[in-house]
Amino acid sequence: MVIAIGFEGSANKLGIGIIKDGAVLSNVRHTYISPPGEGFMPRPTAKHHQEHILDILKKALEQANIKPEEIDCVCYTKGPGMGAPLVSVAVVARTVAQLWKKPLVGVNHCIAHIEMGRLVTGAQNPTVLYVSGGNTQVIAYSQRRYRIFGETIDIAVGNCLDRFARVLKLSNDPSPGYNIEQLAKKGEQYIELPYVVKGMDVSFSGILSYIETIAKAKHDKGECTAADLCYSLQETVFAMLVETTERAMAHCGSDEVLIVGGVGCNLRLQEMMRIMVEERGGKVYGMDDRYCIDNGAMIAQAGWEMFKSGQLTKMEDSWITQRYRTDEVEVTWRND
Repeated sequence: MVIAIGFEGSANKLGIGIIKDGAVLSNVRHTYISPPGEGFMPRPTAKHHQEHILDILKKALEQANIKPEEIDCVCYTKGPGMGAPLVSVAVVARTVAQLWKKPLVGVNHCIAHIEMGRLVTGAQNPTVLYVSGGNTQVIAYSQRRYRIFGETIDIAVGNCLDRFARVLKLSNDPSPGYNIEQLAKKGEQYIELPYVVKGMDVSFSGILSYIETIAKAKHDKGECTAADLCYSLQETVFAMLVETTERAMAHCGSDEVLIVGGVGCNLRLQEMMRIMVEERGGKVYGMDDRYCIDNGAMIAQAGWEMFKSGQLTKMEDSWITQRYRTDEVEVTWRND
């Protein structure tokens, strides 16, 4: 029996979760929400994490009904992510590990999403679409690594959606991507946008620039609605993601797709992916916002796997990195 506590704070979500042999005992989260039309910046985001982390830690322990002495390892997000928020949370994790005299495990944020997805959905060896505000990757496991088959060559899909939400002055509560999704449901007119797939990679920055121009030219003149723009943007970028995921499935001979990351909560993306995968005789695994959006339980789950396989982080190596690629990590806990 192994109990792991996970600290997540790579962006605007601060989370602490506790896992006991695959069972989620607690998963407490608090989100920094910036004003409409603005993104979240590193310094105020880090300040938010610093102000709330001890309260979140107390709640996580209380909900799990766990005492510090019962915990076997302390896990934290090593990267990728925003520097200041990552450091703020890592400092607390390091301090807690030393106070409680527990081993420390530095976790790759992307792999934590995958391992949490595998735990929650039961997917065995899926092709993974990882879509969030900071990352867009098509991934598959092979020979003790999570291999990146394709990715964005500029901004992430979540960043694209978030930045367009700012153009429309949509609220950031609960998230700009969620509010775009709701508005897109009311769209009636599809506006053709650039479709940029380059082999297995995708590009979103040009699409964003183009739709920003369209918004000023047509929306401001009443030729289309904000809902039409959101609908068109979603349909275009999600079609690109489905295409590259299908190509990876074909290459790997896979019949499973697991969608992880904050954008993975989007029901339209899940629907489009399901249509493609079912045509291939496969199955799509998706999650809701409890585990799709950044959370502490996913860090605890990945750390739990690493701890059990002997992967620990020495205190002198417990730094953070804003750039920590998925395929850098040796997956010592999988034998398939």
